[in-house]
Parts: sequence; structure tokens; C-alpha cells
Amino acid sequence: MPSFDIVSKVEMQEVDNAVNQTVKEIGQRYDFKGAKCEVTLEKDSIKILADDDFRLKAVVDILQSKFIKRNISPKALQYGKAETASGGMVRQTVTIQQGVSKEKGKEIVAVIKDSKLKVQGQIQDDQVRVTGKNRDDLQEAIRLLKGKDLGIELQFVNFRD
Repeated sequence: MPSFDIVSKVEMQEVDNAVNQTVKEIGQRYDFKGAKCEVTLEKDSIKILADDDFRLKAVVDILQSKFIKRNISPKALQYGKAETASGGMVRQTVTIQQGVSKEKGKEIVAVIKDSKLKVQGQIQDDQVRVTGKNRDDLQEAIRLLKGKDLGIELQFVNFRD
């Protein structure tokens, strides 16, 4: 039976490269001369530390532009609240979203069911498997999901006939 999987994955090597490019640009830019700004990559999050809100926003803009240049969707980033840190600094945590959450999986399955296509969606861990008897119906389901804005970046993998 033909099927495909819907996943939401980010290449962590590309994330590492984007963070390194951001750090390099911050070190070279004139408006950051003498400012204390740090961007560190942890397991599945990015920690940003800056002098004030203005510089924090500038660092986030640089980070987003580096992500876009590396073909990583900005939808993969979830921004935490900007909070004050010691010494008058501002800290923000950016979480990198990996996998399709249960809520988003249910939303995807609901969109597929509402479309009246002859396909079924099934949630499996951090992905959704879509099966159907006809290959054209599966391709129509992909087209439908690409047109919807679900708030996360979706990839369609494992297309089997």
C-alpha cells in the first residue's frame, strides 16, 4: 500500500554552522564594538545573552538571516521570553523544534480527514504516516499540507509505492 511520512527535522550541523557564523558576524560588526553578546548552542536550544533589548533583537535578526541562508526554516525556532540576567544583561532561549508533536500530529490528521481524500493519517512517535490506495491521492495530500500553515516546517519523506 503506498505511503509516506511527514516529519519535522532540522540538520543540527547546519544549525551549528549558522550559530558560528552569527558569532563571527557579531565580532566583526561595528555596532557591537565593546558590547558583551554571547550566542551558545546547547543540545537542542540556543542561548543568547546581550547587553540590552536592542542588541538582543539585533542578534536574533542576525541568527534568523543565517538560518535562512542555510535553508533552515525560521518555523523551526521557538523563542522564549526575554528575561533579565545578572549585571543588567538580557537573556533569551531559542528552542530548536525537532519532530512533530502529538498536538500538531492530531492537527495534521484532522486536516487530512477534513479534505475527504481517500488517505489515512496515523501518528507514530514524532512523525505522521499517511497511507492510501492511490499514489495520486497521496500527492494531493502533500499538496494540501504544503498549502496549509501549521506553524511548523514539514518534510515529506519515505514515499513508497
